Amino acid sequence: MTRSEELQKKREKYVSRSVSNGNLAIADQAHGATVTDHEGKTFIDFAGAIGVQNVGHTHPKVTEAVKNQIDRYLHPGFNCIMYDGYIELAEKLCGITPGDFDKKVILLNSGAEAVENAVKMSRKYTGRNAVVSFKRGYHGRTNLTMSMTSKVKPYKNGFGPFASDIYQAPFPYTYRRHPSLSEEEYIDQTIKEFHDFFIETVAPENVACVVMEPVQGEGGFIIPPKRFVQAVTEFCKEHGIIFVADEIQTGFGRTGKWFASEHFDIEPDLMLVSKSLAAGLPLSGVVGRAEILDAAEPGELGGTFAGNPVACAAALAVIDVVEEEDLCNKAERIGQKLEDIFKVYQDRYGFIGEVRRLGAMVAVEIVNDDQSPDKARTGKIAKYANDNGLILLSAGIYGNVIRFLMPLVITDDELNKGLDILDAALEEAGEVQ
Repeated sequence: MTRSEELQKKREKYVSRSVSNGNLAIADQAHGATVTDHEGKTFIDFAGAIGVQNVGHTHPKVTEAVKNQIDRYLHPGFNCIMYDGYIELAEKLCGITPGDFDKKVILLNSGAEAVENAVKMSRKYTGRNAVVSFKRGYHGRTNLTMSMTSKVKPYKNGFGPFASDIYQAPFPYTYRRHPSLSEEEYIDQTIKEFHDFFIETVAPENVACVVMEPVQGEGGFIIPPKRFVQAVTEFCKEHGIIFVADEIQTGFGRTGKWFASEHFDIEPDLMLVSKSLAAGLPLSGVVGRAEILDAAEPGELGGTFAGNPVACAAALAVIDVVEEEDLCNKAERIGQKLEDIFKVYQDRYGFIGEVRRLGAMVAVEIVNDDQSPDKARTGKIAKYANDNGLILLSAGIYGNVIRFLMPLVITDDELNKGLDILDAALEEAGEVQ
């Protein structure tokens, strides 16, 4: 029995079946955009732990920073005694996030925890209760964040009752608009539907915050029109509603800028960060207007492990790597290469629908002849890839979107190897036209 087979049997016996595994291999080492299993088989990583590894697996600068911090201390607890990493990271985050106003930061453990704390701050600051998220949005798996999340299966089914005063507003999906509408007409319609939502569903004076992913992640990398996003932020300003940008998956260079909000020329009141913030160590944060961060009294927010110093050291190194290696511009180059390749594939395969991207946050819709979602073929493509050395994930409300989240430090050799496997997966999935 191989080591991988031994571990698989233990996984089946001791690990909850509720935890899914897209790839059945067991990692032994990971560097850059390559993961190696216990038998020496290599996998090109086009998933990056679902957007966690923008600077790649075990980046030398990050691992050095972590090792140096471990020799100093592991976790004295910021609530017990302060330490430099937390404070320095807070300063850095205030500097790189959009917004020409005084900012502050709270550091936490996970993306869902950042979402929850942003809601708590918003409620405290405004004295209002209601929270608005969006259809197809994803914000986490805790009770509150599940309530804010749109997709029922697998995230919400059977886990209720859910938190109250949570409402889901319409969100544009341009590719799926009615064919009778031009893109501009569709944008006008969705903006009107958004305004009508606050007449039909919840009154704006009761809303503490609107929480939006600038690009919907689990929803299928849906990129909203700039005019819609700006209409939402203007509505929030007009009605004293806090606008929260959930940049957990879109942050740290993924979209070709530090944060996706910059593409839409908006300055969120609060921004949520996690995932690639600390290159795989558990860390998240809420960054935003100082007066909102200071609304709660001392001791009302926080957590035992929040802002762990080892994770802070990793995050400070991540920020340096993104700057020094020009990863925002590299993200755009990666994304453009994928777009160019899939334009060729669109001519070859009838099942490739829309190809959309913001930087290296790239998605491809897999469709039937009538352009309806083809979940079965999407699963076939992903399975072939994962069985043949390419870690690949699907997404989307219909499960028919292939998403690309490869590390931004990926080498040309790694990228080309991955694309060769993808090419074979597409060929396996359907006949060439």
